[in-house]
Amino acid sequence: MRFSSRLAGVLAAAVLAISLAACGDNGGSGGGSDAKVPDDPAQVKGDITYAIWDVNQQPAMQEIVKAFNQKYPNVKVSISLATFDQYFTKLKTQGSSDNLPDVFWMNGPNFQLFAANKQLATLEGLTSDKDGAKQVDPANYPKALNELYSLDGKQYGIPKDFDTIALWYNKRLFAEAKVAPPTADWTWDDYKAAAVKLKAALGPKNIWASGDTLGTQADFYPAMLSNGGFVVKDGKSGYGDPKSVEALQFWSDMVKNGYTPTAAQNAETKSQDRFFDGKAAMMWNGNWVVSAALKSPYKNDFTVVPIPKAPTGERKTVIHGIGNVMSAKSKNPQAAAAFLAFLGTKDAALVQAKLGAANPAFTGTQTDFVNSAPQYNLKTYIEAAEQYSEPYPVSKDTAVWNNLEINELTPAIGGDKPIADVAKDVATKMDEALGKEQ
Repeated sequence: MRFSSRLAGVLAAAVLAISLAACGDNGGSGGGSDAKVPDDPAQVKGDITYAIWDVNQQPAMQEIVKAFNQKYPNVKVSISLATFDQYFTKLKTQGSSDNLPDVFWMNGPNFQLFAANKQLATLEGLTSDKDGAKQVDPANYPKALNELYSLDGKQYGIPKDFDTIALWYNKRLFAEAKVAPPTADWTWDDYKAAAVKLKAALGPKNIWASGDTLGTQADFYPAMLSNGGFVVKDGKSGYGDPKSVEALQFWSDMVKNGYTPTAAQNAETKSQDRFFDGKAAMMWNGNWVVSAALKSPYKNDFTVVPIPKAPTGERKTVIHGIGNVMSAKSKNPQAAAAFLAFLGTKDAALVQAKLGAANPAFTGTQTDFVNSAPQYNLKTYIEAAEQYSEPYPVSKDTAVWNNLEINELTPAIGGDKPIADVAKDVATKMDEALGKEQ
């Protein structure tokens, strides 16, 4: 059954790649074209769509559109929102029919598929010198994120933000349970020991000790890297590495002992919703949840510290960031390019920062993000990026082995089958998928 699921996923990805490639080669009609902006804003007119996946960031994106319209009053930008679970499925369907949004959010795991199949406009028309000034200057963003959204020497995405992982906790619940709050010196053992006490004190009130996502970016990857393991390296999977298995065992034990919900329970109620509703005392999560925290009726109960250290004495977090990209086949390329360029400005970054929507990628604007919610100690995320971050793991077709993580690994965490056996199976199938990328 697992083999059939894996094969179906690989075949679906292959069919998708073929369909994207076919429409990308459709007479060379714009595939991979450059984004360019006319000199006179008044001449830029028309309607465009901007696709995003986070409802918590939607108000900030609407404010950015308002600011854009002060300079480009003749362009109407309609924001299209889809949940993350549906977002890329929808995008891939739109891409196969040459109907992508004009401008849209992109992430690292899916970028190369769209760029390689000529679905995205390059930034060359925006990053070249124009009258002595670049409309978009890559030097304003972290080098690692510029590289994440580049392929074959061409950049396609403007970094929007960057994220790392920290430990959120509810000060009120810790005090209620009479458990000492987390510190920067905590280890995995400290995390488990606190979970034992929190479960005993809060469990009868239907409050979880931990509300972790059991996700790759927030939980598995940081733990694996911190423990000396790896996800993918030199075209090989790291899931069979003993250090990676130890990290996965840590999370499996958290579920098996009833400290954190199962994947099925998280599917019913999102882990971050559980935490922000006061139904979990702590969780590992990214800085993308700040705007959700600020909307919580318990918003003053939260703060963050660095994630706990592994038995190795190390802590690592992955660093990732959303990129804004433009369809190579936009029906209104001038307006789309103008909006894409504006999304890369300091003004747009400051809107995100001041509203706590995201930690902006534009250099020098992160302080405003930290100050947007001083009670949360958000500098933890900035320090993580500077001191102990590792690049988000990707390959040419990340989505194929991401499906293995989602469909086979996550549901098995806390289950009856030994996690070492599950990890070995995932590693074998992942190696097969990686081998097909060569």
